[in-house]
Amino acid sequence: MAHSTVSAGLAAGLLTYAASRGADAADLRLKVGLADMDLTDPDARVPFKHYLALMHQAQKETGDPALALHWGEDVDMAELSIVGLIMNAAPTMGAAFQQLQRYGRLAMEINDPAGSPHFELTQQDGRLYMVYQATPAQNVPELVENAFARLTCGPRQFLDAPHILSVHFTHAAPSYRDEYARIFQCPVQFEAKWNALELHPEVAAWPVAQSPTYMSNLLAERADQLLNDLSTQKSTRGQVEQALLPLLHLGNPGADQIAAQLGMCRQTLFRRLKEEHTAYRDVLEELRHTMAMSHLKSQKLSVGDIAYLLGFSDVAAFSRAFKRWTGQSPRAFRQSFEVVV
Repeated sequence: MAHSTVSAGLAAGLLTYAASRGADAADLRLKVGLADMDLTDPDARVPFKHYLALMHQAQKETGDPALALHWGEDVDMAELSIVGLIMNAAPTMGAAFQQLQRYGRLAMEINDPAGSPHFELTQQDGRLYMVYQATPAQNVPELVENAFARLTCGPRQFLDAPHILSVHFTHAAPSYRDEYARIFQCPVQFEAKWNALELHPEVAAWPVAQSPTYMSNLLAERADQLLNDLSTQKSTRGQVEQALLPLLHLGNPGADQIAAQLGMCRQTLFRRLKEEHTAYRDVLEELRHTMAMSHLKSQKLSVGDIAYLLGFSDVAAFSRAFKRWTGQSPRAFRQSFEVVV
């Protein structure tokens, strides 16, 4: 796992939280071999070994062996990573879990034959579980308890009923096991056969009734500006663009989904777009292009955030697409715009 990394935003968030609990941030960073510049860009990557060292040193400096658990309880992922923002913007809990699967490696990427730790939904004995899949080397108690605390406490803020029915850990009960009971508020089993969360059987359909300020303000501001500039708002193309705007971050919104939203079948949508001398794929591509340029000019988001808000699988894919559109990289475009203005 020599090249395993976590996002700098995640590491910076841990450092900030440790400082809020009494640690000296500068001293802590120095002890684990991180420079201030390593954490400046949230899209940058920090070696996984440094992140683990930061976690363990932070536990010592704060005198809190349950620091990872408390951090997961107190700080929502949306404050640390684009992964959390996209999950919170999903229409349902099921869709949020899908986004976690797709984007989880942005927060933590393990260069290992088995890949990064990930979550898998499975049924057993009529019960639904979300299982934390990881190799023994990746099965670090702090990582598991931190992830489980976030997946439990984050949605609890807006769900009307408990979505976690029981929690299972492969590690032995720690000295602070009472904190597990307080935080999870459901049965907790240690030395279990797997790391897993038992989910309410109907949770996938539950709406994610949270609208993060960061995401909602961002999308509303940029979307409203674009919609005001569109000269074809009453055209089929304009309707498709309006329907696509809040869905771009999901990856590739399908034509069937958009057609249904507009009250027509796929064939009718394609025919009407053809009559306007365009095609669904072109509308989607050109909208991403327009949004990308708008976001880059606004100076409010990192290139990585823009990439994932527009539904690209990673920054490299976004950069390739942007260079195809403009002949420039996103960063070069932003720099040239800064010079011009």
